[in-house]
Amino acid sequence: MVWGFPHAQLAIGLMLLLATTALHPQSAIATPSSNLPNLGDTNSITPAAERRLGDRIARELYRDPDYLDDPVIGEYVQGIWLPLMAAARERGELPPELDAQYAWRVLLGRDRSVNAFALPGAYFGVHLGLVGVVGSRDELAAVLAHELSHVTQRHIARLISRQNEQAPWLIGAMILGAMAASKNPGGASAVIVGGQAAAAQTQLNFSRDMEREADRVGFAIAGQAGFSPQGFVSIFEKLQQSSRLNDSGGFPYLRSHPLSTERMADMQARIPNSSPAAPSAEAGEHALIAARARVLSNAAVDALNHWVQEAEPTRLARQPTALQAGVLYAATLAASRLRAFEQADALGQRLRDATRGDAQAARQARLLLAEMALVRGNAALALVELGPQWSSRSRAELFLAVQAQLVLGQSDAAAQSLQVWVSDNPNDALAWQWLARAAAAQGRTVASIRAEAEVNMAQLDYPAALARLKAAQDMARNNPQAGDHFEASIVDTRTRQVEQLLREQALER
Repeated sequence: MVWGFPHAQLAIGLMLLLATTALHPQSAIATPSSNLPNLGDTNSITPAAERRLGDRIARELYRDPDYLDDPVIGEYVQGIWLPLMAAARERGELPPELDAQYAWRVLLGRDRSVNAFALPGAYFGVHLGLVGVVGSRDELAAVLAHELSHVTQRHIARLISRQNEQAPWLIGAMILGAMAASKNPGGASAVIVGGQAAAAQTQLNFSRDMEREADRVGFAIAGQAGFSPQGFVSIFEKLQQSSRLNDSGGFPYLRSHPLSTERMADMQARIPNSSPAAPSAEAGEHALIAARARVLSNAAVDALNHWVQEAEPTRLARQPTALQAGVLYAATLAASRLRAFEQADALGQRLRDATRGDAQAARQARLLLAEMALVRGNAALALVELGPQWSSRSRAELFLAVQAQLVLGQSDAAAQSLQVWVSDNPNDALAWQWLARAAAAQGRTVASIRAEAEVNMAQLDYPAALARLKAAQDMARNNPQAGDHFEASIVDTRTRQVEQLLREQALER
């Protein structure tokens, strides 16, 4: 288990405090955390209670400035995550009760550190720094499979249940952090970081068996999902070597997941013939995704200029051929962010040429060129780049097309596509955001406000959702022209559902 999102240290501290006060209820009376959920008896935590705990932490992550919903990288990560989930089900590693009760959401953070983490209730975080450093889908799958296994084996629940073994000073550190947060969030972070650091070795001492179990189960899940087992060895070797060369805190994954020679040898021994894996057919696409992650995780002007300079012909020639398209992608995106559009156009053409013959990489190049066209205000060109056969089943293509359609005044088409999407993906906050804009463009004010409430719901902010739903109800009553009867009925139903959720939360406190 490893924690991330630098601005979410308070949520991390609160998680430990939640678990501790549940196991030591008498201590909760004297703290400002008395409204936190009751996690059950003193020896275990139920899946439902663990999910409630995870919801509270995830709500803070959604609010964190480093939280990022990038449809391109998110879609790529989901393309790895969903097969891993399916493999866990097939192998029987994912019991139906956990499958149904847990969230199973992956959140991206734009932090440059190489990190991934699992939270209670099956929320997972992935830093762009990790996506940018892994060399293949197989390596990223290895990390995700390992984190997935921490949850399927209920390691987090077992750790929470052991919080009653922690020393009183740790409990005090967490309480001080929570109290300081109301006055000085920065000070709270400092207190919590200090307490967390002091407790790190204690936690590692009783989690090494869990790490080995997550290795074993994750290795089997990744293989079942069709990923190369070599990814498990190569990613950990890469991270450990990099950490030795630059121990500046940029590799926190290894601080929470210490790699022993025994563990690495065990992974290598599980690979038949110990032969290196052949290059993946998706290697070109991965190089572009990794490049995007590196640029998005560091948008400072100096960094953007650096990516552009790396694509100069003399510098590019020094790069291995397999990496050149990634360098061009980073340079094209960086030039667009710098609004050096003529330079971005030239780089984009070189990127198009470099990805010709690789369908997946060429598609990523087209998505970037469509994104660039939208930045320049050329919605028609964006649709040309997407092509007439763009797939509404692709989240990245859908959102780019919707943006272009809204600029071109095609709000009906945009709303129709988005309505189909949210019917299948009701927890997609970004889709609801675009649907709110599309409905507003159609003049459907009640529908637009309701979509904004659904954004709050997807990000677990139920009070904000209720406030918006109440506003939509008032609009429907006072201005019948603002929305149709069907939409008003949906708003009434959702209002009752959210009110029930809030009542249930109040009973848990």
